[in-house]
Amino acid sequence: MNGLDWSVLIGYFAVMVAIGVWSHKRVDNVSDFFTAGGKMPWWLSGISHHMSGYSAVMFTGYAGIAYTYGVTSFVTWSFPIALGIAVGSKLFAPRINRLRSRLHVASPLEYLKNRYNMPTQQALAWSGMLLKIVDVGAKWAAIATLLSVFTGISLNQGILITGVITGIYCTIGGLWADALTELGQFVIQLLAGIAMFVAVVMELGDHGGFFGVWDEPALQGHEEPLVGPYGTVFLLAFLFIKLFEYNGGMLNQAQRYMATPNPREAERSARLSAVLWLVWPLVLFFPMWMSPLLVESQKPDGSDSYALMTEQLLPHGLLGLVVVGFFSHTMAMCSSDANAIAAVFTRDVAPVLSARARAWGERSGLVAARLTTVVFLALSMAVATQVNSPTFKDIITVVIKWVAGLMGPIAIPMMLGLLRPFRRSGPTAALTSWAAGLLAFWLVNYPIHWNVEGGVPLEYQVSIPLAVSLVLYVLIGFLKPEDTPERLAVIERVNTDDDSAGAAAAIPAPAGGTEDAVGRTRVKD
Repeated sequence: MNGLDWSVLIGYFAVMVAIGVWSHKRVDNVSDFFTAGGKMPWWLSGISHHMSGYSAVMFTGYAGIAYTYGVTSFVTWSFPIALGIAVGSKLFAPRINRLRSRLHVASPLEYLKNRYNMPTQQALAWSGMLLKIVDVGAKWAAIATLLSVFTGISLNQGILITGVITGIYCTIGGLWADALTELGQFVIQLLAGIAMFVAVVMELGDHGGFFGVWDEPALQGHEEPLVGPYGTVFLLAFLFIKLFEYNGGMLNQAQRYMATPNPREAERSARLSAVLWLVWPLVLFFPMWMSPLLVESQKPDGSDSYALMTEQLLPHGLLGLVVVGFFSHTMAMCSSDANAIAAVFTRDVAPVLSARARAWGERSGLVAARLTTVVFLALSMAVATQVNSPTFKDIITVVIKWVAGLMGPIAIPMMLGLLRPFRRSGPTAALTSWAAGLLAFWLVNYPIHWNVEGGVPLEYQVSIPLAVSLVLYVLIGFLKPEDTPERLAVIERVNTDDDSAGAAAAIPAPAGGTEDAVGRTRVKD
């Protein structure tokens, strides 16, 4: 990178901070901070939903998969996400929006204390927060890896720089800042992605052109949709995992549905995100599929291939723009995750731990939300420094094995609890399926993995915990139904087809309060 590239990067950081400062004026209370007061237009919500699912892991971990295996990187990642969100646009998006508009909650997990009970809510909240710290830590490590390739600064310095900039704008501006910066990041990504696509296509003339290039020996097998550890079982598992994860199971996407004015707008938001996930990754992935022809990776997993190709093909200025694109992906996801976890802690966890938290007013609740955001970012940055340690291993291991494997047991009670067909499943089903899924993850990935020759295949590492949780949640609900009138009332309020109340302003219940079956709020002693 030269002075021009650094100017582009520094200018980008300045704009992100400016957006955060501007968004600060739109944040008056906790509802504004966590759900944009239910006033976000569907198109902005959809773009934000799409962008908050990316990170620099795509340009490191998934670039390595594309370098090694080819198009399976699209078939087993962005395609399942697109399909999952498309299904979720009908199944989950309207119901999650009604959590805000009808139950008046500001956290995606806040409704669980009435849908199940307080212990279930706390179990899912704590495990979800801990998993997110590890997940976001991997994202910081990914962008720091790219930054080190381009600038030569250390990984820890890269983690610190990106974390501090992200912390400034998302802490002062809340979800509005996240969404508006993600809109700007989407434009940057569009320009940078097209520039890289064109640069690679221009290099293919010596390799048979756009269509003949697949006959090159270096790309042998790259056109196969399912190869290596990414086979049919892995694809089917990821279809289920992404259905839950990208419709709210990992919390930050749920906030985008909650932020729209009504359920219909939430559905439109999800459809836009699904279309973007189906089309745009093809443009981003194509250069990665061609990378074996153009560069030789210096890392065994190929995670540096995209960065090396960018340095080789793009002129200064455009190189800076692509580097900014890397940052925009990671900062979009990490800031949205920080906001979601701050919502869970201040609305779901803190009121249980502290009587003072139950008495927070608008101002003190907003201060607590911002402080929690800073703490979460700091913890995730600390974890990022350990991503390549023996505990966490490499970036893609964290993202695929840890996050995908553990997400199912956490998300299943939260997401399926919204649907009428699972109304019989109560606290026993939720807690048992959660605990058994976590135990299955540990058994499959460690004791069993160590004692099986060659280890347990990746597809079973990520699919077995989800399958165990899903089966137990349904089975226990059938054998021990706990569908009380109060729980049924909660389900009906988020499933009714009458959306006339959908545009009601978000009025969060007091922290630590519970809501009865007809929507009255009562505060705990």
